[in-house]
Amino acid sequence: MADNARAKRLADLIREVVAQKLQRGIKDPRLGSHVTITDTRVTGDLREATVFYTVYGDDEQRKAAAAGLESAKGILRSEVGRAAGVKFTPTLAFVMDALPDNARALEDLLAKARQSDEKVREAATGATYAGDADPYRKPGEEDDETDDAAE
Repeated sequence: MADNARAKRLADLIREVVAQKLQRGIKDPRLGSHVTITDTRVTGDLREATVFYTVYGDDEQRKAAAAGLESAKGILRSEVGRAAGVKFTPTLAFVMDALPDNARALEDLLAKARQSDEKVREAATGATYAGDADPYRKPGEEDDETDDAAE
């Protein structure tokens, strides 16, 4: 079993090699410049690597990019093996990264919160506090409540 630092270094190397090979070495039109490698994770035994990617475009381009990555998996794995120099080259699994979708949903929620805050701010303009301006008793002032209760 490898240590976590070695797995992290290998994951970083895989991310760089795959990104460079996609940028310069793969001639598949489905894998144009709209595919971005975002993260890579390697198992503790260094046998399997998961490569996370995003695609700039619509659902059709995402499906085409997924098919292109599956077809280029062997070339990419052999390139990783050459660069890594390890006894066993990890198998590559490509997974669409959900980070952009999650960020978009979070931005929508923040926009709703801003709208709600603006409505509260509009309702608060011109509003006054309930009660007296200074609700605290000061020493030396007459206490009307105690006088009323004594009578």
